[in-house]
Amino acid sequence: MRDHHPFIENNDDGTLAQAIVDTVREPLLVLDKDLRVLAASRSFYLTFKVARTDTQGRLLYALGDGQWDIPRLRLLLEKIVPEQGVMDDYEVEHQFPGIGRRTMLLNARKVFYEGNFHTTLLLGIEDVTERRALEREKDELSRQKDALLREKDMWLEELQHRVANSLQIIAAIILLKSRSVRSEETRLHLRDAHNRVMSVAAVQQHLHVSGAAGPIEMAPYLEKLCGSLTTSMIGEGRPIVLEVDSVGGSVSSREAVSLGLIVTELVLNALKHAFHDDTINHRIAVSYDVAGTNWKLSVADNGTGRPPGVFAQAKAGLGTSIVKALAQQLDARVEVLSGPQGTTVSVTHSTFVKMPEAAWKAADLMQPLIPGHA
Repeated sequence: MRDHHPFIENNDDGTLAQAIVDTVREPLLVLDKDLRVLAASRSFYLTFKVARTDTQGRLLYALGDGQWDIPRLRLLLEKIVPEQGVMDDYEVEHQFPGIGRRTMLLNARKVFYEGNFHTTLLLGIEDVTERRALEREKDELSRQKDALLREKDMWLEELQHRVANSLQIIAAIILLKSRSVRSEETRLHLRDAHNRVMSVAAVQQHLHVSGAAGPIEMAPYLEKLCGSLTTSMIGEGRPIVLEVDSVGGSVSSREAVSLGLIVTELVLNALKHAFHDDTINHRIAVSYDVAGTNWKLSVADNGTGRPPGVFAQAKAGLGTSIVKALAQQLDARVEVLSGPQGTTVSVTHSTFVKMPEAAWKAADLMQPLIPGHA
């Protein structure tokens, strides 16, 4: 005859203990030192589809025709818990009759009673089968996503190379054609077309270097773009300096394309119309200023100025039309300030109650270079 276990020493205590066990939402077993089931929670019976009469008082490994005789469970109960007294989140996977393969997290505690040689083992069982299935599905989707992103990057890289090569070929053909025509007017139009193709190529190249998928930092982007424009459009023969003054900020790749094309058009227009005397030094300043979500892009020169209302004319030139169209895409407005000291074209997104002083740096930079403003 077995000794009475403290867990079921009398009916009142046993009833209370069983009631406490039944309140546990996760399956719970109370085992004696011989791993015999003293009590099991209602959730245990519901989860593993076994009856109380076939469970209580029986050895754990004998339950359900040996379905709980699991090697990893034996390791936990016969070695790890006796040595350590506690074990958390011990994962076991097993095929159960009637409910299929389950993944379980086992939590075990050894309970000692003061003045009594009996011990009790509490075994909590958390069914994480669905969680693990979702995690595997998530991992698989993540792997598929990474594979698709790598494939996208590969195709994007290939597309960028093809676009760059195509633009170079188009620019070369236009340049060759401009050298062969007799009409000076046609030659000038072809050179304009060549410069515009080269400007698109410069924007595409610098976006590719910056990584077009993420935000584009404007300061380095404009520095590199203007460096390329200096090489391709100004050269060493003209005393013109193209410089950048930017306080930072970042934009999307789509916005960077439009802003880059605006800069190249305004620089090209300044080179064509602002400087008629190459015997003195001239300057073009590009500035980009940010205030919250608002920004202002300015291109200023210290040339001869341009006629008032040029951007308001019903029939504007190609460069002006391009700038206005790109500004409209950016939900921005174009403003022109022109006079004897030069011209400043500003493209402003949203409205500013008061622009920071930096917004007019581009115009201020022109002052020291203008006769009478030294």
